Amino acid sequence: MSEITRRGFVKGAALVAPLAFTRFTVTQTSSAPHYDVVIVGAGHNSLITACYLAKAGFKCLVLEGRPMAGGGTKTAELTLSGFHHDVCSSIHASIQSNPLMRNNELKLGDYGLEYIYPDPIYHIAFPDGSYITKWRDFDRTCEEVAKYSKKDAETWRRMATEADSIREILNEVNFTPIGFGKSLGERLAEHPKGKLWQRRMAMSKWDILHQNFEDERTMVAMMPPFPKLITAPYTGFSAYPSKKEDVPQPKGGSGMIALALSRYFEAHGGEILVNKPVERLIVENGRCVGVECADGSSYRADKAVLSTVHIKQLVNMAPRDLWPEDFIEGVKTFDTGAASFNSHFATTEPLKFPVKGGTVVPVHISNIQSCKRALRFESELALGEFHVEEPVLHIVQCSVADPTRAPAGMHTVRVLCEQAVYDLPDGGPGRWEEIKAEVAEAHLRAVQRIAPNLTDDKILARFSTSPVDIEQMNAAMWHGSCHSGTDGPAQAGAMRPVPGWSQHRMPIPGLYQTGGTTHPGGGVTGGPGRNAAVACGDNSSQLQIQAREDRPGIFKISRSTCRSRFSSANRRACTARRKRSSASSHG
Repeated sequence: MSEITRRGFVKGAALVAPLAFTRFTVTQTSSAPHYDVVIVGAGHNSLITACYLAKAGFKCLVLEGRPMAGGGTKTAELTLSGFHHDVCSSIHASIQSNPLMRNNELKLGDYGLEYIYPDPIYHIAFPDGSYITKWRDFDRTCEEVAKYSKKDAETWRRMATEADSIREILNEVNFTPIGFGKSLGERLAEHPKGKLWQRRMAMSKWDILHQNFEDERTMVAMMPPFPKLITAPYTGFSAYPSKKEDVPQPKGGSGMIALALSRYFEAHGGEILVNKPVERLIVENGRCVGVECADGSSYRADKAVLSTVHIKQLVNMAPRDLWPEDFIEGVKTFDTGAASFNSHFATTEPLKFPVKGGTVVPVHISNIQSCKRALRFESELALGEFHVEEPVLHIVQCSVADPTRAPAGMHTVRVLCEQAVYDLPDGGPGRWEEIKAEVAEAHLRAVQRIAPNLTDDKILARFSTSPVDIEQMNAAMWHGSCHSGTDGPAQAGAMRPVPGWSQHRMPIPGLYQTGGTTHPGGGVTGGPGRNAAVACGDNSSQLQIQAREDRPGIFKISRSTCRSRFSSANRRACTARRKRSSASSHG
């Protein structure tokens, strides 16, 4: 087995590592190129916003600090040539409910995006050899649950039926900008069982699971990939199964969505420049009018600057007195979430699991052992503790469903831990270099305990990244956190990223924000990107994306001015709706 050397990693990471922000200075930029909109960062959300604006005819520029567009949706040969690993995201489930995909608004299939739907969905392997396999066939999943409790199987079916009747409401909330439609509370008030769901949603996942199921394995089956926030309020809905659960992955790798979006954007006149890390916002007369890159180049934005820079960094890119104190305090208290530790393997065979009648070879595997271990996972996160014993892991082998990801007969395996601590108690971030190999080895041994067929001789190469490495490779993954902040009630809806600034418009006029730090949060949803396109249009006399109240989440986009399209009465109504929604932290 070969392992990527530290020198090799540093050489590669240097190409993508963020540059330190320097003190703001006033720069002469009169000769800088001009665009309607300048977009900072080429993650999937910012590319989605860029595509809608380019489709409308605006001249847009995307500046990406690394050599490759994609952000958290990248695929690369991390171990050996021919083995294509997802650097961060693999599951593209939530984005399928986004009107972008659901209504095929950008026709990304024409630009190379194709989805594969792995079956089974998840395999949960328990220490005693028992297991639950979740399948795309809902009835088959219920049969798995019934092995341990017929009552739980009946409850699973009932809960899924009840929850699926309410999911469209949640989708409408997620894929509508804050204030541009009815809040979750308003929508539930109109539902026949809305009062019942208000209580259920306010409850914790832990309480919902224990009030409804009797077998512990059934409860654990609702916890993958990680048992985060299971005792927190407003997590109750995540305890409900779905009849339509899926774990779609792009054929060729997660990076294919970024590639398709880039192709669409460029086909509609957009321009992408890589290796262009942005250091500063150019502010003139109190308005953001462009950006300056680390190499000294600058670019002007006549209409707007759209950022996907993490808000923890964004406040350092303009003079401090331009940010209100409540915004600064909101950024200071923004919880970025747990850090990640990844190990990628090139192997000669996939993980295989014995089941009744043979073996199962799933794409997604969980090793959550018990409800007790799930509680300790949560408490260890709260205490900032990191242990290599009994790690909770999400194991992904995309090549099982997509043979293009590895040479014939070979496979890719990824072992993900979201319980890492960036600032270690004994030695700080610098200690990760010392313990990284030990952590990676401990995680591998935990995988081999549930999948003993993956012996060391079947591993051709490995590549591991600590929280420090992850942040160096992508500055938006603050302190090694891949999800841009926790999504509990303190940072959801009108509270994200900062109360009062949830509609993508930042305190500096002309500056907008998208990405996982904005509603509806992290992961591959495309929600922040599409929502930002709506918000950009509403606040500019030159950019208009008109949200339709009769079909929330559906909009049309044009270069017509807002003033010519909205009557004064309509503008007042829109403003009133935004104020009502901003008052609700769960809207």
